Amino acid sequence: MDWHPTLGDRPGAVYESIVEALAADVASGRLRRGERLPTHRALASALGVDLTTVTRAYNEARRRGLTEARVGQGTFVAESAARAPRAAAAGLSIDLSMNLPPEPLEADLDGRLLRGLEGLRRDYGLTDFLSYQQPGGSETDRGIAAGWLRRRVRTAAAERLLIFPGTQPALVCLLLALTRPGDTVLTDRLTYPGFKSAAGAAGVKLVGVAADRGGMIPAALEEAARRHKARAVYLVPTIHNPTTVTLSAERREQLAAAIARRGLMLFEDDPYGALDPKQAPIATLIPERAWHVATLSKCIAPGLRVSFMVTPGRAEAAVMANALRTVAQMPAPLMVALVLRWLGDGSADEIIAAIANEAAARQKLAAKALAGHDYAAHPRGHHVWLRLPPAWTRLEFAAHVQRQGLAVVTSDSFSVDDAPEHAIRIALGAARSRAELAGALDVLSVALKSPVGASRIV
Repeated sequence: MDWHPTLGDRPGAVYESIVEALAADVASGRLRRGERLPTHRALASALGVDLTTVTRAYNEARRRGLTEARVGQGTFVAESAARAPRAAAAGLSIDLSMNLPPEPLEADLDGRLLRGLEGLRRDYGLTDFLSYQQPGGSETDRGIAAGWLRRRVRTAAAERLLIFPGTQPALVCLLLALTRPGDTVLTDRLTYPGFKSAAGAAGVKLVGVAADRGGMIPAALEEAARRHKARAVYLVPTIHNPTTVTLSAERREQLAAAIARRGLMLFEDDPYGALDPKQAPIATLIPERAWHVATLSKCIAPGLRVSFMVTPGRAEAAVMANALRTVAQMPAPLMVALVLRWLGDGSADEIIAAIANEAAARQKLAAKALAGHDYAAHPRGHHVWLRLPPAWTRLEFAAHVQRQGLAVVTSDSFSVDDAPEHAIRIALGAARSRAELAGALDVLSVALKSPVGASRIV
């Protein structure tokens, strides 16, 4: 109730200045989520402006998802950034199938987008980013990306790095450029559906390798490589999708040694590495045979469509640049420029930290709701891997919770063989707020305890 914005000499109308001050104070932590704001009349009096100006500011703040009005109580700082409901099937109210990062207010994505684009307009003019650019990015762009990525991937260098319009085109380019139809690529028995789709399009056969609770088993990898004459292996070592497993340093070293002994190429997909940067990527252990792909889709926002690929050397980078030209020509220059600006000024790190903190809070909600059930999770991950009670079939459970308004994904979507684990993936980030997520998790908890027969009653 004591909030008093500092307007100073902000450009634009007064009501816009109030909204910008509100956004800045939320991002800095001066205002906390759920905190009550002054009444319209009280703030107008404190600022010496008319009541309609404050009313217009509060309406705009609510439209941007910064605040929420509670009948009979007043105006409060919103719990999380507004996210418009996705188009969904009739009767579906909360989609726990899409593995999106949450959008906490502290990330200030709207404000950073506006300031970043304005900075680009001021410094370069936006029309410069509407023409063709070099496939994979300019040397300057690649240097900025390599400098940021080198904190985790110590082998990253501008001459070995390319910028892609998202990870999916990068995976397609890897398969088109480095494999032939009929080749075998090894992967976990449960793996990213996007890679399954890309392999199918390239005519590549995927073979699942046995794993334990620590991830892919090195001896099983070597045996599968020998038996199937495999050409490459695809791994997601950090916060695996869907099982949430993060490989230990020891397991990474063992897998790197097995890959080298069998002469395999490593396609290392690293969508979540920035959320858990403690472990070095496997690519740093065998850089001469590794293609490492890091994306911002899961640690900032999927709509940015910016990923980085570190290749074994200059020659391999040239091959991938040609593949990128064939598949997608280039990444979107304006998005790349915005992302590189964020990497350079520290904004990206601040956004990632805010998203990791929000992910951790949501994982705590999941742990409370799923206590007593068999599930796996990472403390900063965006999803949970829930093993279902034997009384349920996967399809029955998914259909049951869908009738309650929830969407989840069964293990069948991730399986590369005919024996998927009896489990579902629950995505925590797509819910528009923690309150919405808590409600959805309660529905899941009740469903897990429900008699199967009761679920068939219409």
